[in-house]
Amino acid sequence: MTLMMIRRNILLYFRDKGMFFTSLITPGILLVLYVSFLGNVFRDTFRQVFEPYGGLPEELIEGCVGGQLTSSLLAVCCVTVSFCANFLMVQDKAGGAVRDFAVTPVSGNRLAFSYYCATLINALFVCLVASVLCLGYVALTGWYLSFGDVCLILLDVILLVFFGTALSSIINYFLTTQGQISAVGSIVSSCYGFVCGAYMPISQFAPGLQKVLACLPGTYGTALLRNHTLNGTYREMRRFGIPESAISEMQKAMDCRIEFFGNSVSIPAMYGILVGTVLLLLGIYVLMTRKKTVAK
Repeated sequence: MTLMMIRRNILLYFRDKGMFFTSLITPGILLVLYVSFLGNVFRDTFRQVFEPYGGLPEELIEGCVGGQLTSSLLAVCCVTVSFCANFLMVQDKAGGAVRDFAVTPVSGNRLAFSYYCATLINALFVCLVASVLCLGYVALTGWYLSFGDVCLILLDVILLVFFGTALSSIINYFLTTQGQISAVGSIVSSCYGFVCGAYMPISQFAPGLQKVLACLPGTYGTALLRNHTLNGTYREMRRFGIPESAISEMQKAMDCRIEFFGNSVSIPAMYGILVGTVLLLLGIYVLMTRKKTVAK
């Protein structure tokens, strides 16, 4: 029965052309906007930083820009697409489908689990397509990624989709109308990119705000993507003769290195924070659905 519900939710998502195509074309639209409006900003930044060291080849600069834009786009899409894919749960409440399920043998826990699994599968599909699109853009501008870097990027995307699905499941659990869907969708789409450091590096914010954002798990998801999309360009910089101190400053400026109240957070610790947050959110979601089932 649970598998049937998961299948039903997946099919409804793909049949809803508005929901599906909006999710699918959003990464492409964001990539065009990022390249058009942020590309030159990052390009000028990289040129200015490395000018004292003799500058960098244009292809390497383009590789840096491509990695920066790719990490920004994927960090945002993994969460916003998860929210969009999870709106089916709210639509079932608004349309009365949940009341119909209440008179069937499907328990509340299984229903909640089916929504989570279907959202995870749908969001993973869209975000992996977005990853291929972004990697294609990097290949056209300046490819310095190794096979290991690509695998780590995909791992980061998968973990962020798990995070986005768990977070959206908890928030959407309380929504019951189409108006609430629109409001939450607008807030998440417009705000998440700022609070996770995707639109502008956190290192550019005020010190107090940096400390606040360092407490948010999404920040570390963005930092992981930054590290893995720019790893190849940093290796090439070392081969080109750029001093390690300059590369280290660049990594800090681009949020590859995050400080938590003065302490540098390692990459394994970033993974630990992200995985721990996913497990915590899943536990909260399970407790919420159980409580409602018991109350009934």
